[in-house]
Amino acid sequence: MRHGKKVNHLGRQTAHRKSMLANMACSLIEHKRINTTVAKAKALSVFVEPMITKSKVDTTHNRRIVMSRLRQKEAVAELFRDVAAKVADRPGGYTRIIKLGNRKGDNADMAMIELVDYNEIYNADKKSKKTTRRSRRGGSAKATTPPVATNEEE
Repeated sequence: MRHGKKVNHLGRQTAHRKSMLANMACSLIEHKRINTTVAKAKALSVFVEPMITKSKVDTTHNRRIVMSRLRQKEAVAELFRDVAAKVADRPGGYTRIIKLGNRKGDNADMAMIELVDYNEIYNADKKSKKTTRRSRRGGSAKATTPPVATNEEE
């Protein structure tokens, strides 16, 4: 039974798991995408997305909260400087997990986790696509009715 099991322990002690997730989050912020196992990618997504949300409001308090979890000054600076500016209008869902198949050595399920706004391949279509709003009806000028006279005009 899985009653009350909210976090995937990834076969590690608590301190090791927190350090590993902090290092993976710093690598993700630095390189914008990393390859890892599917379980670690899902755990990393849960770990890093609240920090990206915090980085959208650049206050000393938010920087200290993120720094306490990431523990690398350069990664925190890049998160608040570059990543926060790129995801400012996005309401959530900052990471994408793409499954890659199985690893050759031990047949583990591999995945690539990336920051959504930094993928040029997926975002190329959305930037160039121009949407114009058009009505389905013809809306020709002949269909309009003449104005009705009111009592004031008579």
